[in-house]
Amino acid sequence: MLMTEAPGPIERAADRRELPVEAAPGIARSDTPAVAGANRSLYAERVKIYPKEAHGRFRTAKWIVMAVTLGIYYLLPWLRWDRGPHLPDQAVLLDLPSRRFYFFFIEIWPQEFYYITGLLVLAALALFLVTSLAGRVWCGYTCPQTVWTDLMIAVERFWQGDRNARLRLDKDPWSLETVWRKSATHLSWLAIAIATGGAWVFYFADAPTLARQLLTFEAPATAYLFVGLFTASTYVLGGIAREQVCTYMCPWPRIQGAMFDRDSLLISYRTWRGEPRGPHKSGQSWEGRGDCIDCRQCVAVCPAGIDIRDGPQLECIQCALCIDACDDIMDKVGRPRGLIAYDTVRNLDAAGTHTEPISLLRPRVVLYAAAMLIVGLIMLTALVLRPDLDVSVLHDRNPLYVKLSDGGVRNGYTIKLLNKLYQPRSFSIEQTGLPGASLSVIGHDQESRPVVTVSPDQLQALRLYVTLDKNAVAALPDDDTGFAFVITDIDNGTSVEHTATFRSPEKAHEREHEHEDED
Repeated sequence: MLMTEAPGPIERAADRRELPVEAAPGIARSDTPAVAGANRSLYAERVKIYPKEAHGRFRTAKWIVMAVTLGIYYLLPWLRWDRGPHLPDQAVLLDLPSRRFYFFFIEIWPQEFYYITGLLVLAALALFLVTSLAGRVWCGYTCPQTVWTDLMIAVERFWQGDRNARLRLDKDPWSLETVWRKSATHLSWLAIAIATGGAWVFYFADAPTLARQLLTFEAPATAYLFVGLFTASTYVLGGIAREQVCTYMCPWPRIQGAMFDRDSLLISYRTWRGEPRGPHKSGQSWEGRGDCIDCRQCVAVCPAGIDIRDGPQLECIQCALCIDACDDIMDKVGRPRGLIAYDTVRNLDAAGTHTEPISLLRPRVVLYAAAMLIVGLIMLTALVLRPDLDVSVLHDRNPLYVKLSDGGVRNGYTIKLLNKLYQPRSFSIEQTGLPGASLSVIGHDQESRPVVTVSPDQLQALRLYVTLDKNAVAALPDDDTGFAFVITDIDNGTSVEHTATFRSPEKAHEREHEHEDED
């Protein structure tokens, strides 16, 4: 009979360590450590996070948001919008050479940059409003860093497997399988990064043309430079740095706390229901204990590596994946969902004795909403009422005037006419407020009423002179006399007036003599 030696205490302990610890019958307790929290060292090395795949309604919502936002980003430059001949037909285009921004039917010129400022103000106010209502949902769902990090993690999970498989791959010695799985992951990340950088430059030039030039190596050097910069930043920030960007580089986690109040919906662990926590054995009563079985699945799925049970933390982006993980566990142990949920500080303080209804009409919410409404109305009014012709007049500075041999005075001006319509327009130029003045436009010297044609969606600069004879100059009330140029659309008769000044030397000389007499 073959005798075997009974395992000693060391071997039995090793066997126990190899067996998964159950938090409840059929539910393994995760050994995922919380890499962030109140007890972390400020100078500790980075601990790599291996987030486990979550399943549930919030994870589904994040997949949908990712698909929509990435689809918009990658496909928007390829949409066409007919603006007529000789104009770009790309729906969204920042045309730097022509100094214009096209957004479907809206065209913004450099002098209308206040619209961009207004959009940024609206975006900031919207962020404040959403944060005061539901916490950092921007960070958890639509922030580009979150979206691309989710995409990179999904690619990593595709090639390397879920959390446990990735852990084994990193801990095991290098092998052929490790090399090809790691290589496939990083090559996929680079492909995504290149697509991201390429899509970005397509917003600054005609997308099909620039794509062809990039592939045939005929694109400008600046295009390759910016593709390279955005490729590197996407690869590093989304694939390598990940949660470090949110924790250490982004200022918003340190600002958003000022937007919360006691009625803001925040992802919270309901301590009053979950404590005291601990494993639950088969047949054990739930009386006298909390619903939390300390399975740590909420930590395992967290992309920031925190334990939501430790309370509000700067690293939490409120992605709600911990809610999905906890709800799944609650279903398995037969307890109600919502141990981790969106809740308010007011309800958490009530500790389950009662539930306060969510109050939307709060001072800060009303303030942010009112500010958004005001800014939006101002922008909409300015957009609806903005003229289709812009006129600017610049008086010559050197010389301010020219005294003619017959005693008359001539002033020179540069007039710029901006035709914002997608069709050519003809304009007549006249003046009012200077009796007896003659007006001449360079290139239209023989016309008593000069008429100029401005091409569609173009700016045209004109040089012109206003001349007064000796008697008209003597009749001027001052050496700096105001008048107006009248620009009239020949087709529809609409007019635009722009004020200007006429400088006269004689009045200036008289003032000098008067000052000398007073002295």
